[in-house]
Amino acid sequence: MKELAVVAFSTFASEDLALLAAGALVARGRHRFSAALLACVLGIFFGDLLLYALGRFAGVAASRIVDPHSLRHAGAWLAANGAWVVLLTRFTPGTRLPTYLAAGLLGMNLWLFSAWLLIAALAWTPLLVGLGYFATPKAALPAWLRRYRWEFWPAWAAYLPLIPYLLWLALKHRSLTLFTAANPGIRTGGFAGESKTEILDALPASAVAPYKLIPEHLAPYARIQLAAEFTTRFPVVLKPDVGERGNGVAIVRSQPELEDYLRRATAATIIQEYVSGSEFGLFYFRFPGQAQGRLFSITAKRFPSVQGDGIHTVRQLIARDQRASCLAATYCARLKRDPASVPAPGEQVPLAEIGSHCKGAEFLDGRNLLTPALEAAVERVSRAHPGFYFGRFDVRSPSPEHLRQGMFTVIELNGVTAEATHIYDPAVSVWDAYRTLAFQWRAAFEIGAANRALGARVCTLPELYNAIRRPRLPQGRVYNPSYGNRSS
Repeated sequence: MKELAVVAFSTFASEDLALLAAGALVARGRHRFSAALLACVLGIFFGDLLLYALGRFAGVAASRIVDPHSLRHAGAWLAANGAWVVLLTRFTPGTRLPTYLAAGLLGMNLWLFSAWLLIAALAWTPLLVGLGYFATPKAALPAWLRRYRWEFWPAWAAYLPLIPYLLWLALKHRSLTLFTAANPGIRTGGFAGESKTEILDALPASAVAPYKLIPEHLAPYARIQLAAEFTTRFPVVLKPDVGERGNGVAIVRSQPELEDYLRRATAATIIQEYVSGSEFGLFYFRFPGQAQGRLFSITAKRFPSVQGDGIHTVRQLIARDQRASCLAATYCARLKRDPASVPAPGEQVPLAEIGSHCKGAEFLDGRNLLTPALEAAVERVSRAHPGFYFGRFDVRSPSPEHLRQGMFTVIELNGVTAEATHIYDPAVSVWDAYRTLAFQWRAAFEIGAANRALGARVCTLPELYNAIRRPRLPQGRVYNPSYGNRSS
């Protein structure tokens, strides 16, 4: 803690160097990222308030020699444009000292100034601390960081550079939560807490893989009975009705696995027919009033595997694979067999079967599959959902050629938190990925603004906070008779 206290006070001398140093401490395992971030934010916030106080003190003296009317006029201009001024100077080194002194000198409202100062510090600080973290040599780091591959960056690191742009969009549209109006027909626009079954219910039944909701309030035996009434053959898919990033999703292949999952699950659960074939992500958006939307992104999903040689264990085979080694912990934790077992020569060992990148699936850019027939099919399904304008369909199709012909089955539809997931193709550069994300979020805000103008309701910050802070979703567990109980 003494080191973090030194970092906090060091921001008074050199903010940027102190933040980079904090990132270096995190990289060396000395402190948690959150603790370093808090120390830096506090140091910057109170240091800048001190500059304001000095300007305020100087303002008392200045008022005796400068025309009070001129000071009031300058102060009114700063109050009207203070948000932009404070945010821009935070990202422009060399302008902070004169700007914050001027804010005090001109008598800008203290509470308003403090609020924007805090927002600017929260936007800027993670960027510099993160930069210090990545720039520091590390003796022992996870595989994804050793390789510096964009697709394996943690979510917090990937989204850090977007924070200033998202704040700018919020300022431009005068709403931090405007994106929640991008899909008026989905709770919070699909940002958090939305029900998967409610979304699927609004789509044509013929376009969706059959499913059934198993309520959370039922006793385990009643849940199992409901599942048995739905299940005509295995495998089937089980997943939480309110879920994200593949958490709790399992493909179960036997009655014991199904019963084990439902006994452990505490949340409302969807049981859905398993659809064979290839899996794809189709990202679509449309502005209200437009005759035709846009199929913006197509992602082809691949499920990695390793091939046995009769000598090496599954864990060793993973370590020998260039890409799989970056996700070794994820793959080993989710295997339905002992990672120490030795596969027979030529035996294929699946490493992932859920179409989620964070669960190990490989995402490839599939925009070459775009055809008028596919666009027309996506348009028909999208327009069938009242109040849907922005999001990603996760679909299955017998083959890429069938997808080109517009033949697919929807397994899930995600709202504003969905990404154009082709950006995780290793061939897509980090710069192209950020351009795509920036375009995507700009579209979400603009569609939200158009819907707001038509009377759509925008979620308040407390409502969004309550949706986000729901209890952590339990991750379903699958029974495997050959290797005991393991996470799925």
